Amino acid sequence: MADSRTRSDKYGTHEATKTPRAFNEACRELVAKKLAEAGGDWNSFVFDRSYELLTAKEFAQIEAEFLARTGHKFDVSATISAKESPEKYKPIAQVEVAKPSGSAEGGKTEVGEGDNVVRYPKNVEGIARFIRTSEIVMDMLMNGVPENTIAVIDDSGGTLTAPILEQFKGVICFGGTVRSHLGILTREYGIPCLMNAKVDGLAEGDRVEIEVNAVAKTAQDYQAGRTATAKIWKLG
Repeated sequence: MADSRTRSDKYGTHEATKTPRAFNEACRELVAKKLAEAGGDWNSFVFDRSYELLTAKEFAQIEAEFLARTGHKFDVSATISAKESPEKYKPIAQVEVAKPSGSAEGGKTEVGEGDNVVRYPKNVEGIARFIRTSEIVMDMLMNGVPENTIAVIDDSGGTLTAPILEQFKGVICFGGTVRSHLGILTREYGIPCLMNAKVDGLAEGDRVEIEVNAVAKTAQDYQAGRTATAKIWKLG
């Protein structure tokens, strides 16, 4: 049976936002130009000469021209990106690691929100522990992850904490989306997780509650610009 979908539906040529649209259009123009210059059919171009005729330098030039023309900066999903290429990425609004900040007024204070990866029946409570370096991961790998750890992580890549991820009670991540690597890993391990978190007033050792019984955010929510956030509370 023939596929009834249009080419645009099937291959996603109508991008939801301006940034990928600009990049994809520039890449399509480059490929069309190289194909015309090379001659021959599409299969011979793709399988024989594309690596020769399409260079990393040309794709890097597309990115550089776009950033220079628009002043756009990318959202960070990994700390190392902002450190290595600050001209390309938005600054990271990191929460300072401090001593436990004491009892919350009234026993429960909202200190942030994030995008819920999976909806669970009950919220999760634990101790906020900032995990930012390989040294911290190695220490926990050797000596064990402290009980009831709610891991507070800058990067959404998942590589840093992968060796100890399944031992977390929950995760708060400052970057990425529910479709980022860390979001996918926590979903597979069944670990409650909030991505793209915005936090103010949370410190190392604070008791926290994350609202993982809130509705999970979807890819369609991101594309439509719909807000679907879950709360983070500090507990007294």
